[in-house]
Amino acid sequence: MLVGGAGQVKLTKDGSVLLHEMQIQHPTAAMIARAATAQDDITGDGTTSNVLFIGEIMRQAERYLGDGIHPRIIVDGLELAKVETLKFLEEFKQPIEGDVKRELLVEVAASSLNTKIHPNLANPLTEILVDAVKTIQRENQPLDLHMVEIMHMQHKMSTESQLIRGLVLDHGGRHSDMPSRLENCYIMCLNVSLEYEKTEVHSGFFWSNADQREKLIASERAFTDNKVQQICDLKEKLCKGTDKNFVVVNQKGIDPPALELLARYGIIGIRRAKRRNGERIPLACGGTCLNSLDDVTEKDLGFAKLVYEQTLGEDKYTFIEGVENPFSCTILIKGPNDYSIAQTKDAIRDGLRAVSNTI
Repeated sequence: MLVGGAGQVKLTKDGSVLLHEMQIQHPTAAMIARAATAQDDITGDGTTSNVLFIGEIMRQAERYLGDGIHPRIIVDGLELAKVETLKFLEEFKQPIEGDVKRELLVEVAASSLNTKIHPNLANPLTEILVDAVKTIQRENQPLDLHMVEIMHMQHKMSTESQLIRGLVLDHGGRHSDMPSRLENCYIMCLNVSLEYEKTEVHSGFFWSNADQREKLIASERAFTDNKVQQICDLKEKLCKGTDKNFVVVNQKGIDPPALELLARYGIIGIRRAKRRNGERIPLACGGTCLNSLDDVTEKDLGFAKLVYEQTLGEDKYTFIEGVENPFSCTILIKGPNDYSIAQTKDAIRDGLRAVSNTI
């Protein structure tokens, strides 16, 4: 922690800056805060080094001030040093011709990670980071690091972190009869409500006998069941007589009767998926996110070689792996406690930015 006059500048775990508990009034502390924040915004790495470097320059300047040297002379010296440093960097840098080689990216990732975490953990992660960035890289388009999902599971050791060329969803199927593992799966990404919903306005229905009431309930239920049956019919059309299976990932709800029908046809149904997963599934698996079940064809569906569910305590995770041309992926962090997971997550964030900047 760096203290300056009336304020404090505190570095968080990932090197970003917190202006803590008060308005910073001391210009030195504000300068350090702005420098570290700018470093994080531009490069995503090196904030701690930046703060330490500024602190050392100030310590040396204080020594000269104690000897009676005027501050203006010290500032002129720092300006000269800046010019010479930039001149050296221009001569020192190495031009790269053509595409950036994988070996260079691995070295860049290793340089970033080894300053933050133990080499036993950093070295395996370098390959993971480079592969993750290469997975989401698309021709003539800027890199979008949001397409690299960072998930964590609190079990096993930190060295068992892995790259999933696909997705890891932090929820699973909601019916006990649904299969927990399927191979060669069509992935249907939906944004369609598959649950019975009450009317949004106050309405009343009157009937004269129990049969009329049952017919009314059945007709309301049939509206939802017809949509679910469309999914089941499509599954039968595409998968019957083959070794292929079917998975539905819906951003909206799927009620118990609809889940029962899907389970009867051997379909994994995942409801209430996060919106970001709805956007990333087509990038990872192919297909499109559907807002209607009318005229759905095989081209609208994604495909994955393996979909399976893993349970940790009360938490369920669904893995979608074996995707042919993914433009989105997941880095799965494992660790025995919150501290090691947070440390690994911060290092991965900086490493991804370093590799991205190199490209």
